[in-house]
Amino acid sequence: MTSPGNIFTHPDTVSGLYEEESRLAARTSALHQAKIQGRAVAEVIADLAADHLAEPWQAIVADLGCGRGTSSRTLAERLRPRRLLAIDTSQAMLAAARARVADYSTKVTYIRADFHRLPLGDATCAVVVAAFCLYHSPDPRPVIAEIARVLVEGGIAVLVTKSADSYQALDHLVATAGIDVGATRRPSLYGTAHSGNLVALTAPILPIVHVEHEEHRFAFAGLDHVAAYLATTPKYELPPVMATDPDAIATALRSRVIDGPVAATSTITYVVARRGDAP
Repeated sequence: MTSPGNIFTHPDTVSGLYEEESRLAARTSALHQAKIQGRAVAEVIADLAADHLAEPWQAIVADLGCGRGTSSRTLAERLRPRRLLAIDTSQAMLAAARARVADYSTKVTYIRADFHRLPLGDATCAVVVAAFCLYHSPDPRPVIAEIARVLVEGGIAVLVTKSADSYQALDHLVATAGIDVGATRRPSLYGTAHSGNLVALTAPILPIVHVEHEEHRFAFAGLDHVAAYLATTPKYELPPVMATDPDAIATALRSRVIDGPVAATSTITYVVARRGDAP
């Protein structure tokens, strides 16, 4: 799987990552099965929104990069806002979100849009969530500026990302096994918006009111489990015959490394910013 630079930001490739729901579903499933430490991100997002919003039931809430609808569903269930806007560039993701988000006495509107140019008026939303999507922009600052534009005075943004070194143990495993000897030298998929720079990206545009970091720990049961995840990630340059084939990846791994549990970590960072607060 050849990556033209950072595949998470390359305009010719990023859209292809979300043309079907199955790849993201498989990736999420592999990670969830492996996770042994860390709160459910969607629940934390809803908690933060509720803590910083006086009357969520009267709010218009936008979920940018809504993906399969996990955050949208939790926001609808927990906040029960007046209206929820589920926004994504992928029609397949919007269809998946529509299927997963139940009616919690909330009007949900599904919008296909680029988060660099939101089709929303100024001062429209009381809450804007951008979880695990800002790193798909080569420069997230214009996206954060768009978020600021559509927030009402006093409205909040909940921005969520991962550390640049997330799952680094898997890079070493892939390199050691020889299926991508350059794995440890490849740029982070989260390079443009990660735990180390999200505050610096946000603060000049929206005053920050809360930051927290939480380490998530993963224990993959064995090489088959690792391979199920590796088959969904675009980071590595794998031979075409194995790039998306978990069985082929597992076979290649077992030929070079001992099968057994594999540990990995990722730091999840939450930044809450409010329009109108003094820096």
